[in-house]
Parts: sequence; C-alpha cells; structure tokens
Amino acid sequence: MLLVLMQIKGADGMNKHNEGTYRGEDPLDDPLHSRKAMGVNEERKGITDKTKSMIAAWISLISNALLTVIKLVIGWMFHSQVLIADGIHNAGDLIASAAALGSMRIANRPADEDHPYGHGKAEVIGAGLIALILAAAAIWIGYHSFEALFAPPAGGAHWIALAAAVVSLVWKQLLYLYTIKLGRRINSKGLIATAYDHLADVYASIAAVIGIGLVMMGQVYGISWLGYGDPMAGIIVSLLVLKLAWSMGREAIDILMEKAVDPAKLEKFVTIVQRFPEVKRIDRIRAREHGHYILVDLRIGVPGHMTVQQGHDLSRFIKHSIMEAHPEVDEVLVHLNPWYASPE
Repeated sequence: MLLVLMQIKGADGMNKHNEGTYRGEDPLDDPLHSRKAMGVNEERKGITDKTKSMIAAWISLISNALLTVIKLVIGWMFHSQVLIADGIHNAGDLIASAAALGSMRIANRPADEDHPYGHGKAEVIGAGLIALILAAAAIWIGYHSFEALFAPPAGGAHWIALAAAVVSLVWKQLLYLYTIKLGRRINSKGLIATAYDHLADVYASIAAVIGIGLVMMGQVYGISWLGYGDPMAGIIVSLLVLKLAWSMGREAIDILMEKAVDPAKLEKFVTIVQRFPEVKRIDRIRAREHGHYILVDLRIGVPGHMTVQQGHDLSRFIKHSIMEAHPEVDEVLVHLNPWYASPE
C-alpha cells in the first residue's frame, strides 16, 4: 500500500504535499520508541513472543534442576559413575539455564536513555557464557573419559540407571526441539543457546545409555571389556559438545564485534529500497545484529529539489516498509544525500 501511495504521489505530487508545514517529529523515528511501535500488534495476541520465550527459559531451568537431582540420586544409589558424571554435567546446565534466563530478562527490557538501542546484547553475552560452560563441560567429560580408559572396566549396572538415562535422552530431545523452534522463530539468541545446551545433553545422555547398556551386556555375556564402551562414548561426546561450544562462542563474538548481517539478507533490504522511484542511488547500506533484533543504516541519493518534508516522508515510508517485511528489524536509520541528473 505504501508503494502504491508513493507512485501516485510522484515527484510533482510530493511538491504539493503541505510545503512549509512542520508536522513534528515522528515518534517512530526515535530508537527509544521503535520497539514499542513494533510490538503493538504482538500485544494484541494472547501470549507475546517475549512471554513465550520466558516460559521456555523457565521450563528449561526447572527441567535441568529435576534431571540433576534424578541422575545424581539414582547414580549414587546404584553406583553408576556414568550417570553421576551426567548429573554433574546437568548441574552445569542448571547454571547455564539460569544465566540464559537472566540475560533474556535483561534483553527484554525496553530501551532507555542509557541504552537507546535496547538491551538485546544481554542475550548475546548470556549465549557466550553458555558456550564457556559447555566448553568446560566438554573438557571435563573428555578428561575423565580418557582417564577411565586406563582403569579397570566398569563393574555392575542396573536397569533403573539405564531407564533414567533413557528418560533424560527423550526429555532433552523434546526440550531441544521445542526451544530451537521457538528461538529461531523469534530470533532469541539466549533461547537458541539454551536449545544447543539441550542438544549437548542429548549427546551426553546417548553416551550414558551406550555406556550403561554395554556394561549390562558385558554382565550378561561375560565380556568385561565392554565396560570400556562408556569412556569411548564419552570421548566422542566431548568432541561434539566442544564443537557446539565453539560455534556458539564464535557467533556471540561476531555479534558483539558488530559483524554485518548475511549478504543475502542485506540484498533483501536493497530490493525493498529500490522499489521507491524517488531513490536514485543507494550510497551505502549496512546492518548488524543487536541480540534478537537488527539495526539498519541506509544512505540514499534523492532528487536535490525535494523539500525537507518530502524527504522525511520518504524516509518514513522506506523505514516502515523494511520493518513490516522483516519483523526482526528494530530500527532503520535513513540518511538522505542530494542527487542531480547528469547533464547530457
């Protein structure tokens, strides 16, 4: 609708549009108010994305607390070292979930005078902290698994310990699918980091199931060396978790260092801007992630005879078109440069 309006007005129509009249500053042009404007439609829904993300974070926190207790208690009762190790790993996940929840609460705060672009990077810091916790857990699992290769193979195992590991595996897989789907939909770095933390737990639970299962098979068939299946699985899992931690940490550093968004996404912004006939030239366009939203800076060349009011209206139309097409964009700063046709 905005594009049709611009085409109808044209260059001549814009000259007749309230020349010399000052309408006052549009609150949507202020970074302090842009997020509020973006959230008007969301507030009309039953549950906002912010609420959904906080619910997911609380579910993750409570789940990690319950699984930590279950694994440690059952592992201690039935002398399952692999389950105890998995429980200690879950205790680290509990800290990670608490960090993610805290960072998401901060990131969802509205922009203020001290933070005019919002608090979105709090989620990125939380994701970086989770990456460090995962890396530490991977090193810990790898070290103890490697150490276990030089010890006598694991002794007895109980089916309850195996059942606890299977329950943890299924539970964590469901949590991963739930949080990763929601996190990607609302572009929440904290929730995505929590999802990858659940995925790391899935790997650890697989190792626990394999380890306990092999020990039980060794008991049944009298094959003692099957007890080494647990540390071998632990080493493989530690490498997978370390790879996850590296990917998460690198992404967090890229965002904190103001890395540009993907060129394909930037090209989509360019396509929208080029739809406006008044835009004669795109001098520069850049965008960066600021946590769960994107900030765009745009410099365009427009006819030099345009009035301030006409330039202001054009900037607003471009800004709102980009934000409507890409809800993850929170702010578009448009700078106008005069453009004149080359003499023939």
